[in-house]
Amino acid sequence: VHNFPDLNRAVKRDPRTGLRSAQNNWDFWTLLPETFHQTTIVMSDRGIPASFRHMNLYGEHTFSFYNQDNQRFWCKFHFITQQGIKNLTDQEAEELIAKDRESHGRDLYESIEKGDYPRWTMYVQIMTEEQARNHYENPFDITKIWRHKEFPLHKVGVLELNRNPENYFAEVEQSAFTPAHVVPGIGFSPDKFLQGRLFVYGDAQRYRLGVNYNQIPVNRAKVEVHDYHRDGFMRTDGNYGGAPAYSPNSMGDWAAQPDVMEPPLDLSGAMYAYDPQDDPTDDCFRAGGDLWRIMTEDKRELLIENTARNIAPVTDNIKYRHAVHCFWADEEYGTRITRAMGLDLDRVKELAKSGSHKELIQATLK
Repeated sequence: VHNFPDLNRAVKRDPRTGLRSAQNNWDFWTLLPETFHQTTIVMSDRGIPASFRHMNLYGEHTFSFYNQDNQRFWCKFHFITQQGIKNLTDQEAEELIAKDRESHGRDLYESIEKGDYPRWTMYVQIMTEEQARNHYENPFDITKIWRHKEFPLHKVGVLELNRNPENYFAEVEQSAFTPAHVVPGIGFSPDKFLQGRLFVYGDAQRYRLGVNYNQIPVNRAKVEVHDYHRDGFMRTDGNYGGAPAYSPNSMGDWAAQPDVMEPPLDLSGAMYAYDPQDDPTDDCFRAGGDLWRIMTEDKRELLIENTARNIAPVTDNIKYRHAVHCFWADEEYGTRITRAMGLDLDRVKELAKSGSHKELIQATLK
C-alpha cells in the first residue's frame, strides 16, 4: 500500500527533466519484485490494447459475498470481452498515435453511436474462508493471482455499454467512484490496499467535487438512500427536513440495520505490515514464470523484444536485476532476456544463485 503513491511518481515525468524516464520505471519495478508478474504482462503483447472494447477487465481486489445464513465467501470479479482480445505492437501503436491521439475514445464512442454495443461477460472466482486460511499465497495480496484451475470462473451476467453521455462533463468528469459503495450481500476483505481505498476514494471525491458529490445526478443512487449524511455545501435536496440530526433518538429514525451487515471476521496468523519481502513464504516470481510457460513462442518473442527495446536506455545494473528476476521465474525466460539485453549470462547465473533479493539489490546498486 505504501508504495502506491511512488508507483505513480515513478511512471510519471522525471522531476528534473520533465520527461518520461525508462530508468526511473525500471529502477522502481526491479527494486520491488512483487511487480514482476505485472511487468511481464505490460511488456507482453497485451501491454497495448487495440481498443477499450478489445481488452479484459480485472478487479485486483478481493471482495466478499455473504448470504442470509451469514456465510462468507471471498471473491474476485472478472469481465471478459466478447469482442475478443486484440492488441497493438509497438510499431502499430507508433503509427496510430501519429495520426490519432484519441483512438481509444473515438473507437468506443463510434461503436456505441452506430449500435455496435461492446459487451463483457462478468465472472466471479470464489474462495472459501477455509481455502483462504490454507492457501499457499496470501489471497488478499493484489500482486498475486488466483489460478483458474484452482478457482474456476463462474458466470454471473453481462456488462453492456449501450449509451454515450449527452454531456461529457456532467456524466463522466463528475462521476465519482469508491469501492465503499456496495449493496447488501457484498462485503470487503483483509486486502490492505482495499482497506485504504475504502477511505481515500471517498475523501478524494469530496475534495474534487464537494462534500455532497453523491447529490450530483450521475452519482445519485437509483433508489432512495438514507445515508445519515446531511448539510454541507451545495446540498440540493430537502436535507431530510426536520428529521432528528442525531442517533440514537426516541423517534426511531436512523436505526441501524444489522440484518444487512457483513458477518464478523476471525483473524489469525502473522500480519506483515509493510514489505512482502518480510514474509518468508512470499514468492513474487511464481506467477510470472507460469505466464511465460503458457505463452506460445510468438508471444514469448514479442515479450522479449518489447522488454529489450523498452529497457535499452537503462543502466546495466538495473538490467541485470531484471534479468535475474526473469531467471528466477523461468530459466529459459531469464536466458533469453539476458541475451536480448546483451548481458553476461554467467554473471546473471552467479547473481541468481543466492536466491536472495536483498543480496541482489546490494550487488546491483550501481
